[in-house]
This record gives sequence, C-alpha cells and structure tokens, in this order.
Amino acid sequence: MEAKYADLRRAAEETAVVDAHAHDLVAAGSTLPFIGCFSEADGDALALAPHSLPFKRSLRDIAALYDCDPSLEKVEEFRRAQGLSSITSKCFQAANISALVVDDVSTLDKTLELESHKAFAPKVYRVVGIETLAETIINEVANKIVGLKSMAAHRSGLEIDPSVSKVDAEDGLRKELATRRPLRITNKNLFDYIFIHSLEIAVEFHLPMQIHTGFGDRELGLRHCTLFHLRAVLEDKRFVKCQIVLLNASYPFSREGSYLASVYSQFYLDFGFAFPKLSVQGITSSLKELLERAPIKKVMFSTDGYAFPETYYLGAKWARDVVYRVLSAACEDGDLTIQEAIEAVEDIFRRNALHLYKLNVFHEKTTSIDDNTISSSSCLGKDDVILVRMVWNDASGQHRCRALPAERFYGIARNKGVGLGIAAVGFTSFRDAPAVGTNLTCAGEEIRLVADMSTLLRIPWSRNEEMVMVDMLTGSGEASKYCPRNALRKVTKVLLDEFNVAGFENEFYLLRKSFSEGHEHWVPYDNSSYCSTSAFDGASFMLKEAHSCLKAAGIVVEQMHAEGGNGQFEIALKYVLCTLAADNQIYAREIIKSIARKHGVIATFLPKPDLNELGSGCHVHLSLWKNDQNVFMGSNKYNYHGMSNTGERFLAGVYHHLPSILAFTAPHPHSYDRIQPNTFTGAYLCWGKENREAPLRTSCPPGVPPDFVSNFEIRSFDGCANPHLGLAAIVAAGIDGLRRGLKLPPPTELNPADCASHERLPHDLLGSVEALAADKIFHELMGDKLVTSVIAMRKAEIEHYAKNPGAVHHLIHRY
Repeated sequence: MEAKYADLRRAAEETAVVDAHAHDLVAAGSTLPFIGCFSEADGDALALAPHSLPFKRSLRDIAALYDCDPSLEKVEEFRRAQGLSSITSKCFQAANISALVVDDVSTLDKTLELESHKAFAPKVYRVVGIETLAETIINEVANKIVGLKSMAAHRSGLEIDPSVSKVDAEDGLRKELATRRPLRITNKNLFDYIFIHSLEIAVEFHLPMQIHTGFGDRELGLRHCTLFHLRAVLEDKRFVKCQIVLLNASYPFSREGSYLASVYSQFYLDFGFAFPKLSVQGITSSLKELLERAPIKKVMFSTDGYAFPETYYLGAKWARDVVYRVLSAACEDGDLTIQEAIEAVEDIFRRNALHLYKLNVFHEKTTSIDDNTISSSSCLGKDDVILVRMVWNDASGQHRCRALPAERFYGIARNKGVGLGIAAVGFTSFRDAPAVGTNLTCAGEEIRLVADMSTLLRIPWSRNEEMVMVDMLTGSGEASKYCPRNALRKVTKVLLDEFNVAGFENEFYLLRKSFSEGHEHWVPYDNSSYCSTSAFDGASFMLKEAHSCLKAAGIVVEQMHAEGGNGQFEIALKYVLCTLAADNQIYAREIIKSIARKHGVIATFLPKPDLNELGSGCHVHLSLWKNDQNVFMGSNKYNYHGMSNTGERFLAGVYHHLPSILAFTAPHPHSYDRIQPNTFTGAYLCWGKENREAPLRTSCPPGVPPDFVSNFEIRSFDGCANPHLGLAAIVAAGIDGLRRGLKLPPPTELNPADCASHERLPHDLLGSVEALAADKIFHELMGDKLVTSVIAMRKAEIEHYAKNPGAVHHLIHRY
C-alpha cells in the first residue's frame, strides 16, 4: 500500500501548511509549566498527565526531534540549554509552517507580542477575540486582522439569540460589573449581543468568524454547545453570507459539524486542537467524521498551538500522518482517486485557509539553485514572484505559455483564467494557424486557460517566476472538447478502480553551436558511445543541475545515462498516475531544455535530428493497479506469458489499435524516420517479452518472479507527442480490449524483421492517420471534435513537409 500511495504520502508530509488557528507563544520564565504542552489539565490533575497515551507519544516525538532521551526531565533540560529562540525555530522548521493565524484571547503569563512570532514563521496574521474589549481592539488593529473569534461556546453556550436587545445586553453588563474583578464576561444576553453585532461587522467586512466548539475549558457544559443551537443564527437573513469556522474539529460533535457544513454554506471546519490531545485513533476517527459529509473545500488544518513551540510541531506532525491515513483509506474505499487525494492535501493544508482568510502566501518548492544543489524554501512572499507562466502542450506536441505579472495572476487569472482564441488549439508545427479541416477559425469561440494550482511550482532556473499547467475550459466553465489534459482524465475515469500508472524514458540530443564557412551549425555535444563514462562526465554538470531541478519539482529520476548516438542522453522518470505522469513529462522537457539553453547548448527531443544517427524515443511504461495490487501481473490462477487476464485484454486492445495510436504517439512525419526495422523502435505489429525490437514489450524488472511481468512498454512514442493525448489513446485502446475481451497473438521472441509473417506498422504518418480516421473507439472515448482536429493537423503537416523536406531541421528549436 505504501508504494501505491507514495505520492500521496509525499504530499501529506511535504506540503507547507497554513496554520489557521493558533495562540501566542510564552516567553522563557512564564509561570506556565512545560508539562502543559501535553495536557489541558491543571492543579492536581496535571500530575497524572504523563500516564496518558497522547502524553507518552508526544514526549517521544519531541525527544526524537531534540535528539535527547525520551524523558520529561531531559527534554526540559534541552529546552533550557538551547533557549526559546533556538527551539522555536527548530519546531517551526520541522512543522513546515508557511503562515500563522494567531488569536489574541490568551491570558497566559508572559505571552509574546504578535511581532515576535514573525521571527519563526514567514507570515503571521491576527484574529481578534470579540469579547476582549472588542471595539477598542478593532479600532487599534483593524488593518492588521484577517478574522474574528468568539468564545461563546465556552462561556454562555451556542444557543445564541439573534434578536437579543440592547436593553437586555445593558442589563447583563450591569450584572457583570457588579461581580468579580477582573471582568470575565459570562452573561448570556451580553455575550449574545456582542456576538450578533460582531458577526454583522464580520459580514460587512468579509471577515470569517471563528467559534470555539467542542471540548476546551473545564467550565464548558456540553449540552449548551450542541452545534444545532446555531441554526437560528444561520437562518437569519442578515447572516446568509457570513463565514463561521468551527474550531477544535467540533469534537465531540464532529459528525454534527460535518453534516452542518454540508447543508449550510456558512459553515467551515477547522480540525485543530485534536493534535496532540487525543490518541491516534481519536484523531483519526474525528477527521474521518468531519469528511463523512463535509466538502473537502470547507475543511482546514490548524495546530491550535499555544505557549510552547512544541505544540506547533506536534500538531503539524500528527496532522500530516493522520491526513495521509484518512485519505489513503478513502482511496482504498473508492471515495477518492489518488490524484484527488493529493489535491485534497493541498486544499486541507493550504488552499482552503488561504482563500477563506484572504492570505497573501504563495508556495513554491525551490528558491535558489547552483551547479550542484538546490536549497528549498516553502514560503516566499508575493513580492518575490514577478511572473507566472501558464503552460500548455498543444496537439502538435509543442510547449506554449502565457506569462502574467504575479499580481495579475493571483488577483484575477488564478481563478478566472485567461482567454485564448480557439483557433490556437489547431496550430501545427510549421505555422501558427489552424490546419484546414480542424473546423477551427479565429472567429470561433474563445476558450479559457485556467490554472490547475496543484501543478504550481517555482521555476528552478528562474527564481522570480512560477509556472503552472492549465486546463482548457469553455466560457461556461466546462472542460473544452479540445483540452488534452481533460481527454486523458476522461478515459482514465472509465477504468473506475483500475489505476493506470506510467513512467517516461526521455531520450534527447545535446547539440552545441558550431560555425563553418560563415554558417551556423548545430553539432553533437560529444562523440562518445552508449553508457560512456566520459560522455556522462562531460555533461554531468548539466545533468546534475537538471536532476536537482526535477527533484525540486517533485519529479523522481530513476536513472540517467549516455545513449547510443553522439551527444545523446536518456533520463528515465519514476512511474506515477497517468495524469500526473503526463504533467511531469511536460515539466521535465521544460527543465531539460532550459538547463541546456542556460549553458549555451540545445536539448532536442526531435525523433531523428540527424538521419545518420540513432533516433530519440520517449518510451513509456504502463501498468494497472487495483487495491494496492498490480492487476497487470499474472498469478497462479491466470498467467498468460506473465500477464493476468485483465493485463492480457488491456494489452490486446493496445495491440489491435496500435496503428491508430501512432497518430498520437508518433505524430509527426519526421517520427517515421525513426521507426525503422533493426533500430529498437518497434517497426512491426507484434509484441514480445523483453523484445526491444517489438513496439510492445512486456517487462520483468528486478524483483519480479521470472514467470511474470509487471508492466508493458510502448517504444513507438517520441518527443513530438503530446503526452496527455498519447496516454489517452493508449488507455482508450486498453479499455476497448477490456470491454471486448480481446486476445493477444503469441509473443514474438525473434527480431520481427527476420519473420516474414509480421505485418509492418504504418511506415509513414499518412498510414497512421488513415487508421485513426477509421477507428471509432477514439472518437467515442476521446471526443469526435478532438480527433477530427488532430487528423486535420496531421494531414496538414504531411503535406507541408512533403513539399519542404528541409524544414524539419528547424524543429530542433521546437521539440
């Protein structure tokens, strides 16, 4: 299970969190005992705190962080020796907190000023407690706050009267003033009056209102804190647009909170405080209950950290672990796909709080780079980003982007997108104009390029820029029929519980500029051989920098080496879900080409930049997974040359539709200069186990029993292909194989060029296009408009390059 959810685990562990509910730290010398870090108890009850499960777990976690013995005495000794600043920095860095939202209701001894917290978190914001001299505080700090907060549940209960009168409030105030000093408001009429008028202010100024719910102060009477008491407020017309954040996971009313958040637009849920005050099972069950009905977009993280920096660390540490547990279980149950779970991590830990509290915090994975290493930072402010590139890969396989000033992107375009004339989706590799037959014109409808924020990353080679993948939407907000990313999403959803995973092997040439007789030429970077150590050594400074950038982008490299052509190299990427693999492939090409350009050379993925050299492919490995099991692999019950029944039928679909698939995976006339017999490119319609002359090769990597295969490779895939469309075509063909129960012919164990019985695959793009035009399964699953436009674009390129054969040499700058 861990391998299947590796990307989800990485997202849960590495996402820089927005801590949406926390309290002030206390200075050294505070009278608050450190043991209060682990318990809400006080007095004699505090002496028994070390005997609770949360205490024992939390103490071990802190001791591990401090690298000291797991005893309260040793931890306190370490804290004294290191000092408050050092341990706070250590805890906040380990927690990976990018922004802190701190309320002002703490009455603890020697609390630090808000400004002091900015030494430990990049961004710090204030939430004001409405009951603590509300008007005075708001007047003093109105321009510094992002929300309001009420302690009503802990004082007078949640059965708040929306029509409480000023006369009743004044009477309540007189009663309060006649009692103890210092004043601590508990009168219900006064509390309700303050709450209602503060909520009116919150609505007027679009500020969220946090409400303490569930467990907390010892004086709390739970019967007065049932969340359904808030219905009178929620159904009051004045508060239809209010935003109420229920803190503390609504515990022990988590399920009620989930229900109310699902039926009332005003309700949001914050699951802080459960960390680390509950056992692991208690934390897990609480979060599960929140997610039973509540929209993920309304659930957010906080540490509820207070006084001691260790509370922030523990809150973040266990939140990451439990969010991973709950979301991976949801994937197992079929409630979420892995990609949806990864997006949920970003929502819960960052996006929801950023949106609700309107925080100016932006996340990137890389901030500085040198020749060998990258140093990471999870949080730079808005001022650090100058431009954001909105990136897409069109149907001709070309990378394109729109660059927006950061303030424009984050202010408007992030959510609303930018316009693009629909004709642009029909551009070819030789001219930026729609091909005849695509039915796309400059007078057609406009599509919207809308950022997929889960793909946002800081550009490693250009520190003040970010880039993000975009989806193509219609004016009404629906996915455009011409969107390659949506085409892949659409076909992968048909597979239901079967998850396609894919990994690309990128071959490319490094070319350097040379001048001969006054003319510019691009020649191979070196003249070495396959897996040559000297070739790798000569280019290692570029390859290491590319690896660092890929790693910073969250793209895992499995291996890299010199290939068989002069100046040719390969970088193989780890397999991930198909949709993510296609995005990663685009980013990987961008990174490799940009790093090469930085050093004055060209990295080209063109299939055959030199007809006298070996071609460059973009082999892709695919497998099928279900319930953490590789369902492509055979078993003792069914084993067809190492494949399961599911695996055989899926691969049979790919085999039967392979001529049509080539129109997507080998989409350029030049692609067929590469796909030739005896060149390891798969020129014949066949398949084989570990046969690199076959276009379809089943693979038995190390660790897999020799009688089984774990995945298959498509070798007839190159760098001119749009990876989303290429994978979509492969998956669509596999779906047809599953539906129809198709069977494979026997495998080919010899070089197919030596076997007269094997049919040649289309020897040019026209043959692939004709096969696609007659193949209805792609029209059905990928969309008729998309396939029609692809066919027209391919025909236009066939005609152009037949008339202008020399034009192919200029494509090293495009691919």
